[in-house]
Amino acid sequence: MSAVELVRQGSVAHLVMNRPEVHNAFDDGLIADLTAAIDGLERDDDVRVVVLTGAGSSFSAGADLRWMRGMAAASEEENRLDSLRLATLMRRLQFLAKPTIARVNGAAFGGGVGLVACCDIAIAADDAKFALSEVKLGLVPAVISPYVIAAVGLRAARRLFLTGEVFGAEVALRMSLVHEIVPAAGLDGAVDRVTGLLAKGGPVAQGEAKRLALGMGGMTLQHMERIDTENAALIARLRVSPEGQDGLSAFLDKNQPSWIA
Repeated sequence: MSAVELVRQGSVAHLVMNRPEVHNAFDDGLIADLTAAIDGLERDDDVRVVVLTGAGSSFSAGADLRWMRGMAAASEEENRLDSLRLATLMRRLQFLAKPTIARVNGAAFGGGVGLVACCDIAIAADDAKFALSEVKLGLVPAVISPYVIAAVGLRAARRLFLTGEVFGAEVALRMSLVHEIVPAAGLDGAVDRVTGLLAKGGPVAQGEAKRLALGMGGMTLQHMERIDTENAALIARLRVSPEGQDGLSAFLDKNQPSWIA
């Protein structure tokens, strides 16, 4: 069974992360299914706009606990390959030639924030929560970092990467992680309004406009492939380091890591 549901409404494709029982947390299956779905939509000329969202009450709560437990016990090379798969997902979403909208229906943590940052437009429910809490595990948000920094700016990213704090939709709006916040009941209407605006643009021009904006911002596909390789190596090294092992073990066992007195 796929971890992603694809729902078509005319020329709009809704990609729904469909693991509500774990708040759409990332594991190998979700990463693979999302990547395959994005690649398929890239080739589908009938699709004009892609809307990404989560089933249930959350957008995506970050890493799945069972997946994290497996990675904590894996080798550095296995962790590097695992991180590259996540990096590939983020890169494919970022450079998808079609306009993308993040419909943030609830909590977006860790990699979920990365998905929001990779979309062209982000609309969030006003009660959505966000966090980049990797440092609390002795880790860093390595593979999503270029996309988050491009979205919120270096200054805001430095704070969020260091504190790991949870922040609300109003803060996300102020730092441009999301473009608009609405009551949860108005989320579909807000997304429909934006898809209507996007329908008025030429599809070829929109693809070129997206590449233009990314290129002018210094983000090219070739550059990101190199950065992704470096960041995957970084997170793999940290996962198997003494501090990373301490943090992951403490989190999984619901204990405090040794650096907290």
